[in-house]
Amino acid sequence: MTKPDTLGIIAGNGVYPKLLAEAAQKAGVKKTIAAAFTGETDPLLAKHVDLIEWMRVGQLNRLLKFFNEHKVHHAIMAGQIAPKNLFDLRPDLRALLLLGKIKQRNAESIFAAIADELARINVDLLPATTFLENSLAAAGLIAGAKLSRREEEDVDLGWQMAKEIARLDIGQTVIVKNGTVVAVEAFEGTNDAIKRGGALAREAAIMVKVAKPNQDTRFDVPVIGVETIRVAAEAKLRVIAVEAGKTLLLERDAVVNLAGRSKISIVAR
Repeated sequence: MTKPDTLGIIAGNGVYPKLLAEAAQKAGVKKTIAAAFTGETDPLLAKHVDLIEWMRVGQLNRLLKFFNEHKVHHAIMAGQIAPKNLFDLRPDLRALLLLGKIKQRNAESIFAAIADELARINVDLLPATTFLENSLAAAGLIAGAKLSRREEEDVDLGWQMAKEIARLDIGQTVIVKNGTVVAVEAFEGTNDAIKRGGALAREAAIMVKVAKPNQDTRFDVPVIGVETIRVAAEAKLRVIAVEAGKTLLLERDAVVNLAGRSKISIVAR
């Protein structure tokens, strides 16, 4: 990929948009322009980009106009929009027309339709891992103690189940304990699935998060960050297993440090 001079960042929540902006600038991108969403994007992002414009999640026309005005031809979706906000959105006319065409409304179908709208104004949506390739999890034990045989077996089971629910486009995370699936992620998102699974398992549960079999890497790449570890520690999880080469480990050192302190093992396979 030739490096764009200007990069548009469609900024969801968490630390991901900031890390992306920094990585892009380090790679030589001259100008970073962020479309930020009220109630989602961290306001601190403003300090890390050249230009930021705030809008509501449903204001598709405003997003397109903003990128068009600033001659953005390459953009990246970074950070999630909470699923509930995606569906509570008050769409503008352009978003309404777009939603009207989609039969199955899930994050992927909505984002794919937005990608098509961006393509119409000559904005190419790049893979969400662009500039962050160094943050992809490499296979092996990343943090914490080596897994016991029982834990390995639970990871195997969780992997099989997670791949299946991901294939069916339900979610990408499952929580397993002693050979039983205690929670499956659906609409609520990973953190709420961890909380529910942790409450049901009480302690020492295993979390497995995978990529979809035909994952569109322009949006929705699996991400593990400090917040994931914090939620997992509160839920007394014992192991987090992720897919190597497809999962972003954001702020890796801080993640490894917190996992170690929380007695959580992180493994990529």
